[in-house]
Amino acid sequence: MTKALTLWRDARLATMDGAAAWGWIERGAMLVRGDTLQWVGDEADLPAALATEKAHEAVHEHSLGGALVTPGLIDCHTHLVYGGHRAGEFEQRLEGASYDQIARAGGGIRSTVAATRAADEDTLFALARPRALALRAEGVTTVEIKSGYGLDADTEARCLRVARRLGRELPIGVRCTSLAAHALPPEFSGQPDAYLDAACAWLPRLHAEGLVDAVDAFCDEIAFTPAQTRRMFDAARALGLPVKLHAEQLTNQHGAALAAGYGALSCDHLEHLDDEGIRAMAASGTVAVLLPGAYYFLRETKLPPVAALRAAGVPIAIASDHNPGSSPGLSLLLMLNMACTLFRLTPEEALRGVTVHAARALGLAATHGRLAAGCRADFAVHDVDHPRELAYWFGRNPCRRVVLGGQEITP
Repeated sequence: MTKALTLWRDARLATMDGAAAWGWIERGAMLVRGDTLQWVGDEADLPAALATEKAHEAVHEHSLGGALVTPGLIDCHTHLVYGGHRAGEFEQRLEGASYDQIARAGGGIRSTVAATRAADEDTLFALARPRALALRAEGVTTVEIKSGYGLDADTEARCLRVARRLGRELPIGVRCTSLAAHALPPEFSGQPDAYLDAACAWLPRLHAEGLVDAVDAFCDEIAFTPAQTRRMFDAARALGLPVKLHAEQLTNQHGAALAAGYGALSCDHLEHLDDEGIRAMAASGTVAVLLPGAYYFLRETKLPPVAALRAAGVPIAIASDHNPGSSPGLSLLLMLNMACTLFRLTPEEALRGVTVHAARALGLAATHGRLAAGCRADFAVHDVDHPRELAYWFGRNPCRRVVLGGQEITP
């Protein structure tokens, strides 16, 4: 049976497709069949497009009254599934303790691990659900969710099952990333290589259960060495899984160059990235995912090398990095503003960072992040005059309609 054709017309489209600024179409229209964009273009060209699509069939029509439409936003780096919170550590940092000091004293990720291990699957789902919905309310239609707060076989699997469940039960797309190499759990204190042995051994089971789309690691002085990271990446490669890396956040461990050697989808954070790492990422097509929420919340002062990344042609994505310790925010639109004000991205670069480049960071470049024929019909309708306003306003949500896979959902 032919799927119904839906027409969305009278819209100003920031397609983020093609060479034109914003992929702008002043008076645009979109034809959607099923969950796929069948045609996107100027409304003046609509009669010919409808004729091609057999105009005699029923067409469901929606007029958007000149509203701005963008691709559904993509948050390509989050840690949405966890137990507890770390407001106390926020206070400690304000009193002078560093992120490194808190982590070495047993706080940081380890404290969240304890709370996460103590929570059952339903509890973790109940905690993560409103976080996902808060992102979705701003027009986020796809989110990556990392594990990494279990750090044992059972809890890592539990967190990834919750992430998959969010994608099944909520109107939002979810990509699941295994981040077992996030920190050293207390039972492996002083034994990082033994822990890596265990974590690499869990991966085939997680993959066989359909819980993993990619594999991540945290390569830094307070986490894992490049050699240890390489072992996790080798385990991922053996299973045909793509990799990504928390790289160069606190120190330069040359992790970005290592990850690029594996054709990594992305390297994330990157405040201490050097020229060697930039060249390697440019050569491999690896996306630089910048996380201004963590930079802001940790009161960092070393900026990621945005100008050098731009000059080298490295695609730049932006994400919330939602997590309880270093970026507890749940507004991807606020991250756009921070990326512009803190990192000096242009508003267009910032929006590309949560659409087309974020899709690439998740391995979804062919189907997500653009309004173009053949792409998935995920888009957001905003109550603003121009897409630059999405990065300009903060503390206000202009998203008024969300369409996911061709179906309108409540923002």
